[in-house]
Amino acid sequence: MDVERSLDLLWRDRGDARQPARGRKPKLTLDQVISTAIALADGAGEATVSMSQIAKELDVGTMTLYTYVPGKTELLDLMVDSVFAGRDLPGPGEPRPDGWREQVRLYAERTLAVFRAHPWLRSTSMVRPVLGPGLMAGQEYLIAAVSDIGLPPRKAAAAANSIEIYVQANAALSAETAQVEQETGQSTDAWWGQRSVFWEKYFDVERHPAMTRMWESGGYDSETCEAADESFTFGLERMLDGIEALVTP
Repeated sequence: MDVERSLDLLWRDRGDARQPARGRKPKLTLDQVISTAIALADGAGEATVSMSQIAKELDVGTMTLYTYVPGKTELLDLMVDSVFAGRDLPGPGEPRPDGWREQVRLYAERTLAVFRAHPWLRSTSMVRPVLGPGLMAGQEYLIAAVSDIGLPPRKAAAAANSIEIYVQANAALSAETAQVEQETGQSTDAWWGQRSVFWEKYFDVERHPAMTRMWESGGYDSETCEAADESFTFGLERMLDGIEALVTP
């Protein structure tokens, strides 16, 4: 993989990206290639998308695509960064929600929405992230949200990183749920419903007394989607409580 070429494409708005099809007007734009690839991935999963499929959708020869992007690896980077940019988080100097906690909540809500809209995004590595403007805008927004609340710089950076990891891990789990339901045509609640025999025949209440008490007291009354949202919100709010406690006299 040509790292510099990939970065050049990701940051093409800086004016340095190489133009395709020398000597004649390009038939496509790189943005058209990216949006077509995203649409295909949304419908069938990123792993099933090929350069030939994208070319067919755009009514061009497969080799034509390689004048816009070197290969699928680089294209995937562009796809990932494009959907992250779709969070449309406020940039420097733009209006933001009042208070740092509301700003973090906005980051969490929009990140979760992006993963749910593009379930294939869950396979993206955050250990070696795509260093594009979409991802960097999100990190800038999140760091700005916590940098002036009274934490020392290293703790503020740790707080931002912790929030990002928590949000993305839960968003990826939500995306996996959506992808599995899409692939199987079966909701998660329906999947659990088919396994009601487990609770009736195999679940041992004496070996699981805490779970039994929780069940009998209504702790598991929510549907799976509602329970996941409750868990996500509960965890995020307790994390923000902990950060706030460090700066509250």
